[in-house]
Amino acid sequence: MTSLETTLPVPPPLLDVRDLRVSLGGRELVHGIDFSLNAGEKLAIVGESGSGKTITALSLLRLLPQARVTGSVRLQGVELGELDEPGLRALRGGAVAYVFQEPMSALNPLLTLGDQIAEVLQLHKGLTGAQAAARVLEQIAAVGLPDPVAKARAYPHQLSGGQRQRALIAMALASEPRLLVADEPTTALDAHLRLQMLALLDEMRQRLGLAVLIITHDLHLVRRFADRVLVMRDGRVVEQGAVDRLFAAPSQPYTRTLLDSLPRRDLPPDAALQSQGSPPSLVIEALRVSYPVPLPGWRGWFRRGSSLVIDGIDLCLPPGRTLGVVGESGSGKSTLALAVLGLLPHQGHLSVLGQSWDGRQGGALRQLRRRVQVVFQDPYSSLSPRLTLEQIVGEGLRVHEPALPAAARRARVLDALREVGLLAGLSPAEEPSWLQRYPHEFSGGQRQRIAIARALIVQPELIVLDEPTSALDVTVQQQVLALLLRLQRERGLSYLLITHDLAVVWAMAHQVAVLRAGRLVEQGPAESVLRTPRTPYATTLIQASGL
Repeated sequence: MTSLETTLPVPPPLLDVRDLRVSLGGRELVHGIDFSLNAGEKLAIVGESGSGKTITALSLLRLLPQARVTGSVRLQGVELGELDEPGLRALRGGAVAYVFQEPMSALNPLLTLGDQIAEVLQLHKGLTGAQAAARVLEQIAAVGLPDPVAKARAYPHQLSGGQRQRALIAMALASEPRLLVADEPTTALDAHLRLQMLALLDEMRQRLGLAVLIITHDLHLVRRFADRVLVMRDGRVVEQGAVDRLFAAPSQPYTRTLLDSLPRRDLPPDAALQSQGSPPSLVIEALRVSYPVPLPGWRGWFRRGSSLVIDGIDLCLPPGRTLGVVGESGSGKSTLALAVLGLLPHQGHLSVLGQSWDGRQGGALRQLRRRVQVVFQDPYSSLSPRLTLEQIVGEGLRVHEPALPAAARRARVLDALREVGLLAGLSPAEEPSWLQRYPHEFSGGQRQRIAIARALIVQPELIVLDEPTSALDVTVQQQVLALLLRLQRERGLSYLLITHDLAVVWAMAHQVAVLRAGRLVEQGPAESVLRTPRTPYATTLIQASGL
């Protein structure tokens, strides 16, 4: 043997998983999978909702205490299954860091962002309070959050969805881990910030030899970032290999199905749309929205200042159409949605279905609220964990039709669930048992269908969709988009679509408005804005999205 390759020993993988099996309640969900991850390598695990991606990631460090985990998981040669709880706790957040899928539930609502990052630095890096405080600001700035001092003092509910996602990434990277497990780390980020986060992770990978295990449904992210891909279905690995080879020539039909599930534009021409000549569903003129904020120093004890979030925008949504509102995180998209829903005070003119929220009380307010419904970004946090499926979907009927008999209300609930395809494949005898299930017993795609059914059951005319598919894998995303388009055609619904995913906008929107820092920088027909943008900012967003 004369070559250098045959004389030097091959270093062992940083993470080596063999015959991993995970069971919950006596049912095996992950069936003996094998994979490895080298230092500095980026491995993506993809698959449909319910394929076992997240369970696999959580089981590596025994983060599912109720689960039975067998097989071998070795980190730097150490068998993790042989470690006791203190040993595992030393690894969690230190040598191995997690970015969880749902930032609102992963962040502590009682602590500021600065306190939560400082806790990581003090526990795993041994920094003092003053040292940790300085590093906190560096970490916040590194993930692109503006005004690090203000963000360090903010609580999770005071941050946007994308800002909370970046806060989780800042916490995870604070300990300079060897392995980062990221479960959907960029779902709440716009395309520009997604590239920024990938660049940050790549810089950490090169500097620290950081290995990254990404759980994602974002195939564009996988193609741009990962070295290798592992495709899972029903708890099994169906295919794995290098990114370029797998995308160019997948060997399994299931992998080809995933690659073919990206959103496609299939909208009827304007001439085929109904409601021509009807009044607009939404009219916005010179809209301004401000949030109260505490003043610095002793003045904050006596009075509050204001932060202008929406600054004088004009929009119009015709009936039966979809208006897509896009922009980077913190641009004011969700604030606009809350104002349209009548949940925030505003200045300027805002007319919903020909009526204003101003001065409405009692029955008049309830009647308008019935006509305007919302599907929130995170169905897990927007659905009450204490209510059953029947109670969640039927809640609107209890408010708006209190005299409706219980049997009739249940029939309406079942009709709504059938309409969104949640009961497909169930026999009539099985349907009542499903009505008694709770949100945690459903997958992400099923929870989103529940949220849509809850909005539809009161027969609205305008639905605000706040990132309706951000947490869904590509196949389920395609199903939900097809469902929303079918409902729009059949019911003549108008949609205000708030999203950072330009592929979803391309598939659904007739008109597009681009926001930046609360200002409207561009608007027009979707094909015009997304194909030939006029402004540099819109051009940057579209190029970053890979549309």
